[in-house]
Amino acid sequence: MTMENRVYVLLRSCAAVLFGAWYLVGAALTADTDEHSIAEWAQWRGPNRDGISSETGFLKNWSKEGPKVLWHIPFGDGYSGISIAQGKVYTMSAEGDAEFVICLDASNGEEIWRFRSGAKFTESRGDGPRSMPTVHGDSVFALGAEGKLYALNAHDGTKLWSHNFVKEFGSKIPTWGFSSSPLIEGNLVLVEAGGKDGKSIVAFDKKSGDVVWTTHTDPVGYSSPIAIDFGGVRQMIFLTSKTLLSLAPENGHIYWKYAWPEGINIATPIFIPDDKIFISASYDKGAVLLKMTADEDGIGIEEVWKSRVMKNHFNSSVLQGDYLYGFDNAILTCIEVNTGEEQWQQRGFEKGSLLLADGYLIILGEKGKLALVEANPSEYREKALFQLFDDKCWTVPTLAGGKLYLRNQKEMVCLDLR
Repeated sequence: MTMENRVYVLLRSCAAVLFGAWYLVGAALTADTDEHSIAEWAQWRGPNRDGISSETGFLKNWSKEGPKVLWHIPFGDGYSGISIAQGKVYTMSAEGDAEFVICLDASNGEEIWRFRSGAKFTESRGDGPRSMPTVHGDSVFALGAEGKLYALNAHDGTKLWSHNFVKEFGSKIPTWGFSSSPLIEGNLVLVEAGGKDGKSIVAFDKKSGDVVWTTHTDPVGYSSPIAIDFGGVRQMIFLTSKTLLSLAPENGHIYWKYAWPEGINIATPIFIPDDKIFISASYDKGAVLLKMTADEDGIGIEEVWKSRVMKNHFNSSVLQGDYLYGFDNAILTCIEVNTGEEQWQQRGFEKGSLLLADGYLIILGEKGKLALVEANPSEYREKALFQLFDDKCWTVPTLAGGKLYLRNQKEMVCLDLR
């Protein structure tokens, strides 16, 4: 640990005071938003960015045709996730030669507004935007596939501010487009921009859009950040194309870093309370469990285990108790998180995606199968399974207010689980 790091951690309380009320007001707004988390899924992977819903008592006895369809609409290209806030759906799509941020009425799927966010991104594995909009208060923060970040009025789609990562930070559009979903922390919007000369990660003022700080230098990856607390220290965890980083939200100070340079990093880091972080990548990479340590020298990181098990592709795993459930490439897999030992595997979903709610996994397979599976480390226990879509599905399901929202490259559907 460097002297700079030791001094920084010891004096961090002073920095927090200087950060002051400006940050605390934003944090209070975040807490207020969390009170509505059951009825909302307003950011990537849900209220805590971990793929876990706090909903209980939803419908688990599905017919062979699946739950009741509340609405079903044609939709444009893209893998953007579905955010739910204040009775509205927020997502991104590409139609014609343009990319859009779109707001729908969550009760019937009718369009409320759309905002043109750029040109249509085209790529052999699927056209359209990848990132999921983040809704906070009266604003929507959306990152287009070509690196244009927008803050929009959540009610009518009016532009509040914007930034172009390629022009402003020297970023390069990655092969599969900008995919990271913005993280709100207090009064900051945190995004991996992939810029040059210390501008890989950028913090913007949520209201004005001004750049507050930048840090690190790595080409842009595809993963989305999370926020954690460890040892009384708030940390922003980013997985770039080459590095896992822990940052101070106040100024971007790097607490620790862990090299993860091989493969393509898409899956979101997972915090394993109270002191561990799990990361994974496909393309023959594997996974690693890391443990954070804290002493008078500051915060450090060390490996617990490293294995080729649980090679997450575009999807991320979920944690229940001591077990992780996710996709090892195209195979649904359960592992014991503290040892990395495989518990069971199940084929049939290809490269699917999933969320966890009330002890069950809601799984959307790559070829459109929708399943309800008990989160049981002993064996695969399927509660329900039916064919929902016919085309490729790479968008993770969203559960909010007893309604399940799903999409592929051509359509979007809302199912009633109440």
